[in-house]
Amino acid sequence: MDMAAVNSNRVVKTTLLISTYNWPEALHLCLLSVSRQSVLPDEVIIADDGSTIETYDLIESLRKTFPVPLIHVWQEDEGFQLAKIRNKAIARATQDYIIQVDGDLILHKHFIEDHLELSKPGTFMTGSRVLMNKRLSEKTIQTGKLVFHPIQDGLKNKFNVLRIKILRKYFSKRYHIYDCMKLRGCNMAFWREDLIRVNGYNEDFYGWGREDNDIALRLMHAGIAKQVLKFGGIAFHLHHILNSSNVSKSNEKCLVQTILTKQYRCNNGIDQYLKLIPL
Repeated sequence: MDMAAVNSNRVVKTTLLISTYNWPEALHLCLLSVSRQSVLPDEVIIADDGSTIETYDLIESLRKTFPVPLIHVWQEDEGFQLAKIRNKAIARATQDYIIQVDGDLILHKHFIEDHLELSKPGTFMTGSRVLMNKRLSEKTIQTGKLVFHPIQDGLKNKFNVLRIKILRKYFSKRYHIYDCMKLRGCNMAFWREDLIRVNGYNEDFYGWGREDNDIALRLMHAGIAKQVLKFGGIAFHLHHILNSSNVSKSNEKCLVQTILTKQYRCNNGIDQYLKLIPL
């Protein structure tokens, strides 16, 4: 199949935004899985929260042969500032639809295709992930094998491995859940104009946790419906030790404020970067 022809004829143009921090081995696998998509994104932006030179070198080496533009947006390492680096990356995006993943995910070859199948104005999408155990993750990094099957050893929550089109469409129409506390920011998608309307991520969220819940709530307060992508948009999450399982107390307070006020636009958001980059 001529992927260039497929992309040129597609109505919805996409930016794939990949968040990363100092794990080039995982990012390499993630980008390889992107390059093998049945439908390619129109550009890939790496949102890099302070990685060292190894990540820069990896991106530079892949850029030469990568099938779509590969853009590296970097900021200095001054603590966990995921909201800030995502805003910077979104500001650089040139496409209408932004699919957001983490750099420790390996994407199923139809990941982009599944997201686009259900994309529609007035909604944002939340997906899920398949957890890999330590042994399988280490083996995958060593071998570079990117294809997994539902009964494979080392995969957890195997329900998320299933790709069934008829069920995907069924759940997308009936699974508009208001609860935004359980969503995974590692697999989401938005219309760029909706993100700008709510002023992107709230950079008052500093440290680990809740920035994804906050932006989902604010989108819903703005009248943007939440859809859940099930039985598609499959992503395999490489095992690693979490830096922290404790959500910042200040982040919890910020989230409570969003819930109580039902505000949809944050003050400390993406607009400061849009002033520098034309829409």
